[in-house]
Amino acid sequence: MPQNRTRKIVVTAVLSAITIVLGLLPMGGYIPFAGISITILTIPVIIGAVLEGPIVGAGIGLIFGLTSMYQAATAPKSPLDPLFVNPLLSVIPRMLIGPVAWLVWSALKRWKVIGLLAAGFFGSYTNTVFVLAALGLIFGKDSRVLEVFGDQVWKALGGVAIASGAPEAGVAAVVVLIVTAAYLQFTFGKKKGANL
Repeated sequence: MPQNRTRKIVVTAVLSAITIVLGLLPMGGYIPFAGISITILTIPVIIGAVLEGPIVGAGIGLIFGLTSMYQAATAPKSPLDPLFVNPLLSVIPRMLIGPVAWLVWSALKRWKVIGLLAAGFFGSYTNTVFVLAALGLIFGKDSRVLEVFGDQVWKALGGVAIASGAPEAGVAAVVVLIVTAAYLQFTFGKKKGANL
């Protein structure tokens, strides 16, 4: 039992540190795209949730959200980034990534490769859907949002969810599979770990 607790603390600390470094380095975890910033910071959150459970995932998601708030307040990269000082936009959606990824992984873990791909995809897409939904609901009539997306805000947000959210989720799915399979040394046929 103490060994499991130690591993949980170490995994949480390492993934949290990666999240902080990526989140605070210029362009480290955020890539400007169509007026918003897309991110690869979902990946440590998803990996943490798959390896150590939903609470660890939510905790790393909290750190992701706090770095997002900090970047929005101190070094915005796009016209909409200043809106992310609102925790409903920057923190809450990020805290949901881990629990969703863990639920998907828990449901599909008997098929390890499919389970990891699905956890990565849906964990990442959770971020996209909830951030965009919060943006539309809270700031849909804000002049900055209208300037970027025009009068058809929800239609434009749906387009962003598909155009940037799907590729982002696809990348997350592949990276989560590779990293987690290597860490846990999964065997798939004659292949093991990162050789899947």
